[in-house]
Amino acid sequence: MCKFKSKIGQSGRVVIPGEYRRKLGLRSGDEIILHLDDEGLHLYTPSQAVARAQALVRRYVPGGRSLSDELISERREEAARE
Repeated sequence: MCKFKSKIGQSGRVVIPGEYRRKLGLRSGDEIILHLDDEGLHLYTPSQAVARAQALVRRYVPGGRSLSDELISERREEAARE
């Protein structure tokens, strides 16, 4: 992918080049998620952020296991005991 230079405007705004916006499917007014770490500033679409979070969880939770189903089951058991 090409590299672009951009400048920070007076209000702190940065222009995302059109080619990048098209590839990410971004339009004016869309939400983005910014993440700052030791490697720099990263920009994600909400769906990319969800996919990254799911991949992180999958490293620790085997496939076929549903943490949400387990939580619901635990809550129902607790409610039945009350």
